[in-house]
Amino acid sequence: MKEAAMKTTLSISLLVAAAAWAQRPVAPTNEPKGNPRGDNVADYNILQSFETGYRWRTVGGNGDMYRSTVNYGDGIRLLSSSLSVQSREGHGGLFDQILLNTQGLGNDPYQSATLRIEKNRLYRYDLMWRSTDYFNPALTISNGEHLMDTTLHTQDHDFTVFPQSNLKLFLGYSRNLQNGPALSTIQLFDARGDEYPLFANIRREQNEFRLGGELRVLGFRLNVLRGWQDFKEDTPTNLTSPEQGNNPSDLNALISFRRNEPYHGTSPYWRVALFREGKRYWAMNGRFTYVAGNRAFVFDEFSSGVNRIGALVNHQVAVFGDARRPAATGNLTFSLFPTSGITITNQTSVNNIRMVGDSFLSQYDLGTAPSPVIPFTYLGIRTVANSTDINVRLSPWFALYAGYHYSDRHIASIEGQENFGSPAPAPPDNTPIEQSNQLKAGTLGFRIKPVKPLTINLDAEIGRANRPIYPISERDYQAFRARVEYRQKSFRASAYARSDYNTNSISLTSFASQSRQYGVDASWVPSEWFSIDAGYAKLHLFTLGGIDYFVAPAQEVKGQSSLYVSNIHTANLGMRFSILKRVDLYLGYSHVQDVGDGRATPFGPARYTALPAFQAAQTFPLRFESPQARVSLSLSRKVRWNAGYQYYGYNEQFGGIQDYRAHTGYSSISWSF
Repeated sequence: MKEAAMKTTLSISLLVAAAAWAQRPVAPTNEPKGNPRGDNVADYNILQSFETGYRWRTVGGNGDMYRSTVNYGDGIRLLSSSLSVQSREGHGGLFDQILLNTQGLGNDPYQSATLRIEKNRLYRYDLMWRSTDYFNPALTISNGEHLMDTTLHTQDHDFTVFPQSNLKLFLGYSRNLQNGPALSTIQLFDARGDEYPLFANIRREQNEFRLGGELRVLGFRLNVLRGWQDFKEDTPTNLTSPEQGNNPSDLNALISFRRNEPYHGTSPYWRVALFREGKRYWAMNGRFTYVAGNRAFVFDEFSSGVNRIGALVNHQVAVFGDARRPAATGNLTFSLFPTSGITITNQTSVNNIRMVGDSFLSQYDLGTAPSPVIPFTYLGIRTVANSTDINVRLSPWFALYAGYHYSDRHIASIEGQENFGSPAPAPPDNTPIEQSNQLKAGTLGFRIKPVKPLTINLDAEIGRANRPIYPISERDYQAFRARVEYRQKSFRASAYARSDYNTNSISLTSFASQSRQYGVDASWVPSEWFSIDAGYAKLHLFTLGGIDYFVAPAQEVKGQSSLYVSNIHTANLGMRFSILKRVDLYLGYSHVQDVGDGRATPFGPARYTALPAFQAAQTFPLRFESPQARVSLSLSRKVRWNAGYQYYGYNEQFGGIQDYRAHTGYSSISWSF
């Protein structure tokens, strides 16, 4: 079931991403309004506009699924606004530029605002604020007892002193805050116990402070940044009232429950970058980053109730621990330009990350505690990589590029535990398990321009690794890519194809994956009153991995494989009309469909496994479509009336529990003054 849930989530995520790429929401309106040159007021030029309106929606089917993917609701909104204040001579009073843009203010699920205030050669201030409503109804296997309804607020502040000078100073602050209610379940008090719903108040907070500067001297540019990132999660979980559990016919009952699990940490870091550009024959840049991550947690849980035989039970768990994760990365890139048609680039990078920590675990049942245990872990990964690439333009219509990439990764790991009060572990119990992996890859490509409007790109990459860390990691892989683009005046068309193949067979199991992508898109603007955009893409995914599982405590099943097949088709069409320079009309359609492997039932042919549950997880066909229309009417030079409609339809072929149909629309007034 976990495998099916994971693949279902993957399919929905790919579909939503493809739909978002194919077509934007119908609102806000992007049609121009007012004087594009703005109005002069004193020493400044001012250009501003607002779009205010009302959104509406009707939803049929699974409203929770709609909220997790689209989430637009009813109400009055400031759909968008913009303000531009520019100093006419470049020498204003306290500022020379103010830029303010907002979108979705007034309870849209996705709201944002950006602000820039600048005084030439003195300071620049940038603000970015975003608010996202996130609703996750969980998968249908949770029977509605798992969900999360949170809001994420993010803000970034950056203040630069002397932005146009050779010496710049940086100050920055960022804050992320996520809060809201959540539901989950817990199984108590033994393997034959019951499941009980729990309420949690999500609160996650992250603050980051930055201080740095940039210096330009002797043709070099040095950038240094010091930062401090603090994270904390304080999410209490409790039982709102006594519960009989999901099976009210047994004797199990939960009377009280409390869980506190604060998780705090800090990550101070350094970032240093050195650039040397503008030279005729060479260029260089180097970057170095070091982060000293620290985390600590406490898990305190207490529950009391009645078990399956009607006896009173008290259960308490106490866990606490900390961990450290120092990480250092550095890379140096050196480029040579021996002639105007040859570029040689070499990059060397080093990455070293270590995670080490331990914890204390104690459990009490009816006041009696077994011997506490102390789990301890260590994971260290060191990677050294080098790549050399050469690009040669042999003629104005033909270019060749090739490269060789090498990386060496060394991994050391310890996973163990000891009983409290026992002697510290000695070798080999505390000796790391080590593994090294070398990856060698080569690339080759061509860029051909037989005629001026036409460009053809062909490239390939082949890689070989001797000991990848995971069964799904790349071992023997190859990738081929091709792209053709044609541009002629107001017409543009392109097509692309890409294939990725990977096989990874080890002594315990095997894994293979195939991915193929094809796509075409075109745009045409034959006149000032009409334009059209269209595109189609197909993504084929095939994965096959060995599995080993138990159907009973002593009955192991070997030699079977987990198969997953996906074939996602994405198509989009958009047309714009401008009628008598007064009415702007947009018509669009987006269609995303995963046809799976073409089977008519969830189980299909019994390939690679005889278990129906595994067969049903081999594919997940579904369909999403969204037509839309928008009209914008110019009422005067500074005022426009806008209206739009968009339909969202979601359908899963083998189950209609999460299907929904949504009609959304809006009407708004845009004006500038």
